[in-house]
Amino acid sequence: MADLRTNATAWDELLDADGEARPAALELVAKLRSMGVSELQQRQDLAELDILTMGITFTVYSDGRGIDRAWPFDVIPRVIAAREWRKVEAGLVQRLKALNAFIDDLYNEQRVIRDGVFPAELLEDSVNYRRECRGVKPKFGAWAHICGSDLVRDADGQFYVLEDNLRVPSGVSYVLENRGISKRAFADVFATQDILPVDAYTDELNKLLVSLAPDGIEYPTVAVLTPGVFNSAYFEHAFLAQRMGAVLVEGRDLVVQSDDCVYMRTIGGLERVHVIYRRIDDVFCDPEVFREDSTLGVPGLMRAWKAGNVAIANAPGSGVADDKVVYAWVPDLIRYYLEEEPLIPNVPTYRCMYEDERNYVIDHIEELVIKPANESGGYGILIGNRASRQELDAAVAAIEADPRNWVAQPILSLSTAPTLCDGVIEARHLDLRPFILTGGTSYVTAGGLTRVALTKGSLIVNSSQGGGSKDTWVVETN
Repeated sequence: MADLRTNATAWDELLDADGEARPAALELVAKLRSMGVSELQQRQDLAELDILTMGITFTVYSDGRGIDRAWPFDVIPRVIAAREWRKVEAGLVQRLKALNAFIDDLYNEQRVIRDGVFPAELLEDSVNYRRECRGVKPKFGAWAHICGSDLVRDADGQFYVLEDNLRVPSGVSYVLENRGISKRAFADVFATQDILPVDAYTDELNKLLVSLAPDGIEYPTVAVLTPGVFNSAYFEHAFLAQRMGAVLVEGRDLVVQSDDCVYMRTIGGLERVHVIYRRIDDVFCDPEVFREDSTLGVPGLMRAWKAGNVAIANAPGSGVADDKVVYAWVPDLIRYYLEEEPLIPNVPTYRCMYEDERNYVIDHIEELVIKPANESGGYGILIGNRASRQELDAAVAAIEADPRNWVAQPILSLSTAPTLCDGVIEARHLDLRPFILTGGTSYVTAGGLTRVALTKGSLIVNSSQGGGSKDTWVVETN
């Protein structure tokens, strides 16, 4: 019999404090407990064989080699009750609606600054604010069409939004692949439980992208713009293009003509492209406007976009709200734009740009998580109670040198889930990245990408630093 109790002090996603299954996980826990660890390991081995056979890969840079490896997957799923998830889903839709209103306001009227809700100096120092986007009014008022918001659950069981990823969020292909693997590993449980599906995502993404096409285009051509095969998320770019029936292109495949329209080079000649799902950063997308040395983008792309002849998702400039300092204002932005209270709370955040908050951070640095404003993938984060004196002193120096670039948060007791590690079931910390689509309507994945810190005790779950993943089951219960 597999023993799922891990003696973890954090919130356990499958078991309550008495070691009993949480209601939504009853059938899964019963199944796991009826198996020996050896049978569970067999299912894990088969899952890993599936991953190798299908070529599901991810590039890990933390080892200094930057080579592809098989996607890391743990066979024991994470389970969330559908009743609870519906509240989270509503909170995510609310959040992205407010963020899009905020981005649109910053590039147009800037009412939020005039009304004193958001500080002008924070915008002036933003590395992701693109003045070249001023005056643009995208369709539906949506700039960030695809968002991956990272959620964590603290010791009290409450979900918090840890950050919003609004530039080129990745990971959704692994949500879909994890589900296929999980269905094969636990086909017997899927047959008896109402587990909400996730495989509608690519249809919903395609519908969103098609809806963004310039007016009057009945059958738009949709392209996924990738940096190429050496990008860490290239597997996902190819996966999504194939699933949607879109064309996968690199910058060299596209050209902007004198009519300010985007065309794709084909063996039959130039073919117009109406919608681009870009997977490259702003500064590389158009060498005429941003980095002149970029070979990844398309000269004239911004011209075509501003003329309304091509839609770009996510829109250039949407990263202005993808900033860990701006994050601290999101609850206020929800109240300002929507006149609603936030449905999902932020993690309490200290803004080092303010002297009193900065002094508190420096005085309590051993008790806090220190984060740079615009890094991603878990890079640059310092966890105070796990850092050396030298690392803490270096963090203080960095904060004092550039206060606007740093925030700090309490060290949360991230929830855990039983995880199969080298033939032993142990607790591992995790987070969750659901994906939210926004245009004329909104869609949220049922669950999302559960990322797992495979190193015992670690709080860093990012796949780019060697973290793993689990399938996420949102389960309907009576």
